[in-house]
Amino acid sequence: MSAPEFSRIERLDRIGEAARTVEIMADPAECAALARRFGLIAVEGLAARFAVRRAGTTVFASGTVEARVVQACVATGDPVPASIDMPVALRFVPDTAPSAADEIEIDADALDSIGYAGGAIDLGEAAAETMALALDPFPRSAGADAALKAAGVLSEEEAALAASPFAALGALAGKPGDAL
Repeated sequence: MSAPEFSRIERLDRIGEAARTVEIMADPAECAALARRFGLIAVEGLAARFAVRRAGTTVFASGTVEARVVQACVATGDPVPASIDMPVALRFVPDTAPSAADEIEIDADALDSIGYAGGAIDLGEAAAETMALALDPFPRSAGADAALKAAGVLSEEEAALAASPFAALGALAGKPGDAL
């Protein structure tokens, strides 16, 4: 496994029970590498601010991840700029392989859990993954609708209308020379 493009290691022995603020920011080379990794035209900036605290071997990190990215439109390939400002609440837990007998319960207040090995966590990788999860999976430019229509792709409304039994009757009734 290769090293993450945007790694910001925080050693556990520097994280106490009281929350401490950690601010991180990707440099231009890291942004370019993240853009390649996530298939983006560009990552123009990525920054995060976390309040980190430890309870035993568990580390809690909460804060925000902010990014400016440029994605490719799914229909035209045109650049689609996007801003991300996402609140985040994470729990870093030691990597252990759960046994088949372990029962995992998830409640509505469950935090996203990230495993770690050794005596450190990687806040940079957590920020990069948070950014990737916040991306629009189907970014569309202003010209997307026209490009899709020219390619013969129906909108949801047009597809629903075309699938209607009344559309089939209307098509039959509209054929010249057909007798009913």
